[in-house]
Amino acid sequence: MRQPTTLSSDVLLAGLRAAGEETRLRILALLSEGELSVSDLTDILGQSQPRISRHLKLLAEAGLVRRSREGAWAFFRLDETGAGGAFAASLAAWLDRSDPVLAADRERLSAVRTSRAEVAQSYFASVARDWDRLRTLHVPDHAVEAAVEAAVGDGTPGGVLDLGTGTGRMLERIAPKFGRAVGVDANHAMLAVARANLEKAGLSRVELRQGDIYALPFARGAFDLVIVHQVLHFLDDPGRAVREAAAMLSPGGRLIVVDFAPHEMEFLRTEHAHRRLGFSRAQIAGWFSEAGLTCDLAEEVTLAGGGSGQLPVMLWRGRDRRIQADPPVRQDNLEVA
Repeated sequence: MRQPTTLSSDVLLAGLRAAGEETRLRILALLSEGELSVSDLTDILGQSQPRISRHLKLLAEAGLVRRSREGAWAFFRLDETGAGGAFAASLAAWLDRSDPVLAADRERLSAVRTSRAEVAQSYFASVARDWDRLRTLHVPDHAVEAAVEAAVGDGTPGGVLDLGTGTGRMLERIAPKFGRAVGVDANHAMLAVARANLEKAGLSRVELRQGDIYALPFARGAFDLVIVHQVLHFLDDPGRAVREAAAMLSPGGRLIVVDFAPHEMEFLRTEHAHRRLGFSRAQIAGWFSEAGLTCDLAEEVTLAGGGSGQLPVMLWRGRDRRIQADPPVRQDNLEVA
């Protein structure tokens, strides 16, 4: 989080009043380690839910923390978007990590994360068989991930948004390149898997949100990169999802879409809820154009030997036209070792 050199007296006084209490200071120290729910904090701090909620309300009103909904759950994190959150991060950094109370809090935080990881792995094990079957039909995941990384190139100090983040794997690969990383998924159980995986990878500050891909809860133009990986084939209106994703881009930003090329595997409709059996190059490029993007990359992901499996995987990249001139479209195959 960027640390401001100065703060207004109003921000500073509000922050001092809110943080100047033992439990609230402990909460800020815990949230500096990553996002937590009210339930997590009650378990760690050993206090009642109403009391923790009141402390969080005061911290949120002072602009130190930010609240987000995930179904019936509420999650809190330091508010990276404002000066109050930067002030809170500074306070947490000044705290002595060897302090016995804070050290005990971190131990309980570790236990909470371990429990959360076990629940997530239990869910993932229940669906892994179907996932493994689908993965045998197309190029290996590592090839797709490498292709996305190549299309992303260098990161930016700005933000990346991963729509339909699933297990959070794409964020594991991409998030370190960006100043801010956010994942959105409609499924609460999958978000639990992603949260556990990202924490294990040391990326606890990645934001995860339960949300509607057609109505994203972010300001327009808030991200330099948006990724939509293997999501569009589940949707009734994929073109609308592309337009909403494009609206999240800052001027000159990029949208990367990974999905299947057209195929005839009807069992994916009946057994795996696929609404669309793949997309043509022209179809995605057309949606990009309608959304104000220029398609500058449209390639099939293959292995070095040319193999792609029964389900060909395509990668498209669109650039926001507000800054970039229209580069030529490449139509060759992307080979990944």
